[in-house]
Formats: sequence, C-alpha cells, structure tokens
Amino acid sequence: MRAIVQHGYGAPAKVLELRNDVEQPQVADAAVLVRVRASSVNSGDWRRVLADPFLVRLMEGLRTPRTRLLGGDAAGVVEAVGKDVTDISVDDEVYGLRTGAYGEYVSGQSFVSKPHNLTFEEAAAVPVAGCTALQAVRDRGNVRPGHKVLINGAGGGVGSFAVQIAKAFGAEVTATTSTGNVDLLRSIGADHVIDYTHDDFTQMGQRYDVIVDCGGTPSIAAFRRALAADGKLVLVAAGKGAFGALGRFCGSQVRRRVLKQPIVTFLASGPYKENLLTLKELIEAGKVKPVIDRTYPLSEIADAVLYAATERARGKVVISVSGAGEPAE
Repeated sequence: MRAIVQHGYGAPAKVLELRNDVEQPQVADAAVLVRVRASSVNSGDWRRVLADPFLVRLMEGLRTPRTRLLGGDAAGVVEAVGKDVTDISVDDEVYGLRTGAYGEYVSGQSFVSKPHNLTFEEAAAVPVAGCTALQAVRDRGNVRPGHKVLINGAGGGVGSFAVQIAKAFGAEVTATTSTGNVDLLRSIGADHVIDYTHDDFTQMGQRYDVIVDCGGTPSIAAFRRALAADGKLVLVAAGKGAFGALGRFCGSQVRRRVLKQPIVTFLASGPYKENLLTLKELIEAGKVKPVIDRTYPLSEIADAVLYAATERARGKVVISVSGAGEPAE
C-alpha cells in the first residue's frame, strides 16, 4: 500500500517519503481494517518529525523513530472486521485513532461510526484533538453548567473543540486567541473572546472556575491569578522552550504536590471509543463542529506538517488520503 514513511528527524521534505511498497496491516480479532479517506495533522505529528523539543528523540529514538509510520487521525470505510467485532460491519463509514493514518489502510480497535453530518475530511479533524478537548473539559476540568471557563490558546485544534464542548456542557466560555481568530471563536459559541495581543486576561480581574491551557503560555503563576479560590487549572500537553511540555509538566507537579495547587497536566489516553461516541453525539446534535484551516493531498504532507508547525492554523490541518494524493469523492 501507499503510506508516508519517516526516515529521520528534520525538514519534512527530507525525512518524509510517500512509499508504494508499505506492507498493509493485518486485522486482529478485535480490530477493523479501514481504507483511509482522510487524516489530519496533530502537534504530536509535527513535533515528532522536527524533533521539537529535542526530548522527542529520547522517547521516539535518537536517530530515527522506532515507528516509521505517521499520523493518528483516520476517517474512512471498513474493508474487513476481526471475528470478535460486533458493532462495526464491512462498508461502514468510521472515524477513529490509529498510528499510520498517513497511509491507505490502518487496522485498529479505536473506531466507531463517523458522524453522519460530516464529510470524511471533517471527521478526520476530530479524533485526537476532540478526544483531548473532551478529556480536558469533562474529565479533568469537571466542567458543569454555570461554570466560568477560560480556554487559553482557543484558536487551534484542541482549543476550538474545547470551547464548543465547554459551551455544550452549559459553561460561560471565555476564549483567548490572536486577532485573526476573534470572529471565528465567536462564531463557534465563545461568550467572550480576549485578543491576547492586546489584553492580558491574568491582569483583568476576572476569576474562572476552570482554565484549560492549550497554548503553553503564560506562566503557571500568572494563571493562578485568574483562578477562582476553588478553581482548577488544566494544562493540556503544551509548552515552550527546550523542554516543551515536559518542563511545564515538571513545574506543575511541584506546585501541585508541594504547594497543593489545583493543577492537572495530562496527555489524552484511551480507551477512546466512548470519547468518540460522545463527540459523535455532540456533532450530530449540532453542538460541536470541526474547524478546518486547510486541506492538503497526501503527496504534500511535508507542506502540511510545516504549516501545522507554525502553530498559526485556525483549527485543524487535514490530509486527503484517497488515491494517495487525490481528493476523496
């Protein structure tokens, strides 16, 4: 099959190759085989390609990544099912998570029927970012009706989902973003939008029950100034500098354990099927919709990764996989 293979770290055009001879995955008893129609770029993808931060090499492999296939989001059509699968059938349209989604086929367990009101490209924008946002808002933030919630870095993939999910859960939502995303965030339901290039929400006197940080700045100490007395700060895996999210994680753990501050740092984790089904319900009810900035064919994966790495994308960057570069029908 055709798939993107990562040979090393560095410039995407040099280390990413579209190969025609990648072995098609086998179908385990509890898994399904999906012909991928679309995928999308997540921060974990471009960080792994660029080895940004350098610590990526310690986790993935010093010279080359141990797993050469790339991509985690997939939307497509089921071509085969394992003998233990009872909730999905051949020819079902599905979406879900599986490493290797920048390829014609993936096989895995974390797939459910895709929302009927989304195209494959739209559905492919949801899984990783949507599950991360859902876990941040619902599971870590425990957002409830009437809560005042701030989503920091709301213009990206996770942030745009977090705004909509918090709103769907009955919160009063404030979003922080750059100037170009202000109207977008209002259009997807934010009650208040703060342009961080002009205003510093940590100095504005407003206190929030929950703050979800998707941006990696400002400092944890600054966030604390904007939290209510019993508020909670949820740090999605984001961070700046040489140590990236790990440095932020370590600092937050000191504050949580030593200073007893209500800080939660996390990476989204499975099992994901329940999350995907919840997102499907919210999407089909019209409460959540993916925001897509650009769509690239699979053959232009290097350009897609570079654009996502600028961290200026409005929502998600989507990859059309059908025909290994041709748009889906």
